[in-house]
Amino acid sequence: MNPRRNQAPVLQCTTVTPLPTGEALDALLAMPGGPDDAADHLADMPFVLCELGEHAEETEHAAHLWTAEEQPPPGLWFLWTGNDGGLRVHHRFATLTMCPARLHDLRKDSRQWCGLFEDHPGPHSFHVRDPLKELLHERTRREARRRTAGDDPGPDNKDDDEDRETP
Repeated sequence: MNPRRNQAPVLQCTTVTPLPTGEALDALLAMPGGPDDAADHLADMPFVLCELGEHAEETEHAAHLWTAEEQPPPGLWFLWTGNDGGLRVHHRFATLTMCPARLHDLRKDSRQWCGLFEDHPGPHSFHVRDPLKELLHERTRREARRRTAGDDPGPDNKDDDEDRETP
């Protein structure tokens, strides 16, 4: 599959919903190639965020829970719809083949696979921007540069107001 070149990034959908943990555990345990530690895996997922790019209201939201190490790789997805008030109306778990699309960067000699399911709506995951994730990554990079430079400012340093928490 050849994704369109120079496609403009799309913002990620911001819909969040609680994950029905009992049902998710049942789905993971029933999935061939599911995790050995399914309960521990779900412990960090009380809520899930839709991983699709912005989409129409009637399109199901989708959150990836697990990918089995089989070929073609199946992934367990939590799909749901909501209403204008933000409440989840319908949900389901589905084992779906992962999208085969990949983005090749010849200059960097790298490739990136789409992290969504096959025949997903909207753009591939490598065309979806998550501004919050980008902000957190930039903050981590800035902190790493500061530490490797040996400049580890304390809480009294006035030059770094943007990283300080406000009361």
